[in-house]
Amino acid sequence: MLTGSPGSRSRLLTWLAVVLSAALGIGALAAPADATERKDGTWTVTQRAGAKQDPLTADIRLDDPRGALSLSVRSGGTTVLESAPLGIVTTAADLTSGLRLQGRQTQEITERYETTTGKERRRSTRMTQTRFSFTGENGARLDLLVRVSDDGVAYRYVLPEPGDVTVLREASAFQLPAASPAWLMPYTPNYERPHTETTAAAAPAGDFGYPSLFQVGGKYVLLTESDVDGRYAGSHLVHESGTGRYTVELADERITSPGPLATPWRTAVIGDLAAVTGSTLVDDLAPASRIKDTSWIRPGKVAWSWLAGFGAAQRSLETQQRFVDYSAAHGWEYTLVDDGWKTTDWMPQLITYAQQRGVKVLLWMHWSDLDTAAEREEILPKVKGWGAAGLKIDFMDSDSQARLRWYDDILQATAQQKLLVNFHGSTLPHGIQRTWPHVMTMEAVYGAEQGNVSIRDVATLPFTRNVVGSMDYTPMGFQFGTRNTSEAAELALSVVYESGFQNFAGSVKAYRDRPQAERFLDQVPTVWDESRLLSGQPGDGATFARRHGNRWFLGSVTAGAAATQRVPLDFLGGGRWRVDVVRDGQGGLVRESHVVDRRDTLPVATVQNGGFAALICRDEPGRTTCDRPVDRMPLTTLTAGPQNIQAEPGASVQVDGRFLVEEFGPATDVTLTATGPKGWTVEGPGAETGQLPTGKPLDARWTVRVPADAAYGYSDVIVAAGYRVPGRSAVLRSDRTVRVFLSPPGVDFVSDLPFAAERNGWGPVERDMSNGENSAGDGGPLRIRGMVYDKGLGMHASGEVSVDIAGAYDRFTTKVGIDDEVTGEGSVVFEVIGDGRVLATTGVLTRADAAHPIDVDIVGVQRLTLRATDGGDGINFDHADWGDTQLRLTAAPRAY
Repeated sequence: MLTGSPGSRSRLLTWLAVVLSAALGIGALAAPADATERKDGTWTVTQRAGAKQDPLTADIRLDDPRGALSLSVRSGGTTVLESAPLGIVTTAADLTSGLRLQGRQTQEITERYETTTGKERRRSTRMTQTRFSFTGENGARLDLLVRVSDDGVAYRYVLPEPGDVTVLREASAFQLPAASPAWLMPYTPNYERPHTETTAAAAPAGDFGYPSLFQVGGKYVLLTESDVDGRYAGSHLVHESGTGRYTVELADERITSPGPLATPWRTAVIGDLAAVTGSTLVDDLAPASRIKDTSWIRPGKVAWSWLAGFGAAQRSLETQQRFVDYSAAHGWEYTLVDDGWKTTDWMPQLITYAQQRGVKVLLWMHWSDLDTAAEREEILPKVKGWGAAGLKIDFMDSDSQARLRWYDDILQATAQQKLLVNFHGSTLPHGIQRTWPHVMTMEAVYGAEQGNVSIRDVATLPFTRNVVGSMDYTPMGFQFGTRNTSEAAELALSVVYESGFQNFAGSVKAYRDRPQAERFLDQVPTVWDESRLLSGQPGDGATFARRHGNRWFLGSVTAGAAATQRVPLDFLGGGRWRVDVVRDGQGGLVRESHVVDRRDTLPVATVQNGGFAALICRDEPGRTTCDRPVDRMPLTTLTAGPQNIQAEPGASVQVDGRFLVEEFGPATDVTLTATGPKGWTVEGPGAETGQLPTGKPLDARWTVRVPADAAYGYSDVIVAAGYRVPGRSAVLRSDRTVRVFLSPPGVDFVSDLPFAAERNGWGPVERDMSNGENSAGDGGPLRIRGMVYDKGLGMHASGEVSVDIAGAYDRFTTKVGIDDEVTGEGSVVFEVIGDGRVLATTGVLTRADAAHPIDVDIVGVQRLTLRATDGGDGINFDHADWGDTQLRLTAAPRAY
C-alpha cells in the first residue's frame, strides 16, 4: 500500500512506471497524463497535436457487467477499426472477462534512432501510450498497453507477475467494416503465397498472413505485429466467414515464458497510402539495437547466381568466379553462393579470389546446419575464418516459439562473429532490423524465384509486405521469359522494393545484353535517407522516389495498358534538376534526359505492364549525366581447353589457354602459364605482355606429356593467368583446369557409351556428375559420404539407363549410394539387370550409408540396365549415384 501525499504517490507511480517501462523495452518517457474517459465508460488514447494527418484515436471499452475489453480506432471522424475483443488466457486465469480497472497512466514516448537498412535511415518517433491495469479471475493481474502514433495504433499485454506463465490463447481481434476492399495473403509460415484481392467480409474463412491491407473510406489499415521473439510465438489472422472479423491465432497451442511477460505488439498502420508505405511503426515499436558498434555492417548489391544456373552454378568454382568478376567490374559489394557449395572444397579459394578483387562473399546454409549451439560454435567461426561476410539462412518455415528462440540464438551468434544475415524461408520482419541491425533482408514473400509472379502481385507488394521491412524479392531475372514485367519495370524494382541486400538474379550475359540496365544498377544504392510514394494503388502500380545523399532515384511499375505516366516533382528542392530516365523502347531499354524544376511534371511513356527507372541530380553547367564514377576492376575471362581429355599413359596432349579483357581495361603485366601434376612434362613458352587492352586476347599453347606409369583416373593441368590493374600493386591470378582422364587397360565406362534407353525421376540422367534435377550438365561431382568418383551416372529415382554391350564384357563393377548434395532424407534401391534378369540388388540405401559395392558377372549379356527405385518414402531427395561404373572387356587382364 502506498502512503503519503497525493503528489508524492503520483511521483512514485510515475517513477515505477518509468522503471517497468524501461525493463520492458518501451523507450523514453515524458511526464504522464491520464487518458480521457467518456461518459459511456470508454477510454480514449489520442496522439497529441502535430500529427501529419487526421489524428488517430484508440477507444478502449470495458463492458459492464461482463468485464470484457474491446478496442476500436478512429481516424479523424471515421471509424477505421470497429470494436473488437481484447484479452488473453493463461493456464492460471481467463483474462478475457471479469476484468476490473485498477488504474491507468498516459505518457508521451519520443525516440530518435538510426538504422543500417531501410526506407529511412534516421528515424524519429512520437507516440502516446496509456497503460491500463486490471485485475481478473483469482486476482490475476493484466496490463494493457495502448500506443497511438501519427501513423498507427498498437497494443500489447503485460502479465506483470514473476514466475513462469503459460499462455493458451489471445482473444485479440480486428474488426473491419464488412465492405472494406482487402488485399490478403493465405497464411503459410514462410509467407510465400500471392495476394488475393477481395473485401473484408467476402474473403473465405481461413488463415491469412501478415501484413493484411484493408481500405476504409479514404484511409488504409495494414495489420501486422512487432517485437516478436523467443519469449512468445508468432501469429496470423483467422477470418470468420461473412464478417469483417479477423482474430489473432498463435502458432503454438501453449507458450511458456518467464514473467513478467510482454506479448508482441498487435499493430495497425493507418493512414493514406503515402503514410502507410512510409511508416516505420513496426521498427519504432521494436527494442533498440543490441549491437553497439555497427561500423562493420554494410548493405549492398549482390550478384546472385541461383536463377542463372541453379545448383550447378553453385557447385562450379569457375561460375562463381565469373560472378565475382562481374561484381568487381561494376562496383557491386557482394556475391552470394547458394545451395550446393557445401559439396565442394573450394570455398576458401573463392573467398580469397573475391577479396583480392574487393568483393565480399555470402554463403547459403540450411537452418538445420546451425540449429544447435555446438554447430554454431563450430561452423560460424570456420566460415568467418575463411573470410565470408555473411550468411543466407534458409527453410526455417515456422512461427513457433521454438523457432523464434532459434532466431534469438542465431542472431546473437552471428552478431558475435560479425556475419551479416539474410533470412529465407523465414517469418516476417517484426522490427528485427532495428534490434539486430546486421539483418540485411528477409524473404517472406512470393518472390521472383517462383518464376511467374503476376503483375498485380508485383504491384501489391509495395503496399503490403515491403512496408514492414526489407524484402528479398530477388529482381532482375531478365533471362526468364515467364517474367510478367517489362524490362524497365523489372529495373525499377531496384527502387520500388526496399532491401538492404538487393540480391540481383540476372545472369552475366543478361546484364551485358542490357547496358542501360547495367549502368543504372551500378548507380542505385540499397539503403535510403528518405522515401516517398508519389502515386499508385495496390494491384495497379506504384511510383516511388527515394533519396540517397543528394541524389534521388525513381522507380515505377504499372499493371495495365501502355500509357504516358505523369510524375509530380514537387518533392524536389528549388532550382534546376537533371533527370536521366531509363524506359522501354523499341529493341530494348533506352535512356533519355530532361532538365526540370519542382513545378514540373515528368512525362514518361510506358508499355503494357511496364514502368521506368530514373536518376535525379542537380543540374549544373557542363553536366551530361547524373552518374558518379564507379570503382571498377577489368572484367576478364580465362579459358583453357579442352576441358576434358581422355589419354593413355605415355601419350601427349595439347592444352590451349586464352586470356581476354572484356571490359574496363587495360590489364598490365599479363602472363599465361601451365603446370601439370608431378612427373608430367609441360612444353611451351606460355605468353606475356606488358599491357593488354580491352578486346584483344592473349593466347598460348602447350604440349603436355603423360608419364608411362601415370595412375588411372583424372589428373589436372592448371592454366593460370596473372595480371595487374592500373593503380593497384597486387598481382591478380585466375586459374582454369584441364582434366586429363587415364583409363585402365581393358576397361570401358557406362557413362562413355550411348544410352539405348533412359528415363529419370527428375531431369536427365547425368554422365560423370550427380543429378542436378533441371537440365543436362547441371549436376556436381559424384560424391558418396565424402568419396568422389570421377566416372559414373547421376540418377533421380525412379530412373534407369540401358546400354547395349553385345556380350563384349565379362564383369560390371560400381559403387552406389545417395549423393552428398542431398539435404533431405533420400532413400533408394539399386538394381543391375542383364537381358531382363536381375543380377544384383541392394537394400534400401540412405544418405547415412557408405557407398555400396556391386560386382557382377555379365558374361554373354547383350543389354545391361541400371535402375534406381524409390526406397518407400517418396522420391524427394532420391539422388542416386552410380560411381566408377566399369565394364571389363572379356579379354582384359584380371587385375581389373
